[in-house]
Amino acid sequence: MMQLVDWILVGVIALIVGAAVAYIVKAKKSGKKCIGCPDSGSCQGGCAGCAGACQKGLPKQKDADERR
Repeated sequence: MMQLVDWILVGVIALIVGAAVAYIVKAKKSGKKCIGCPDSGSCQGGCAGCAGACQKGLPKQKDADERR
């Protein structure tokens, strides 16, 4: 049988998971492509394809590779 401490722990974990899901849903609705990427609002592709180029004002790595 679960004791009060167990129920409190389950509640805290559920609260943390719920907050994380709410953050992801809110970020996706605002148009961010990569959650957690500092340039996710301005990048056109995935975070891996950007390689920090958005922050530096350079073309994305995929675009630079296609030009070669």
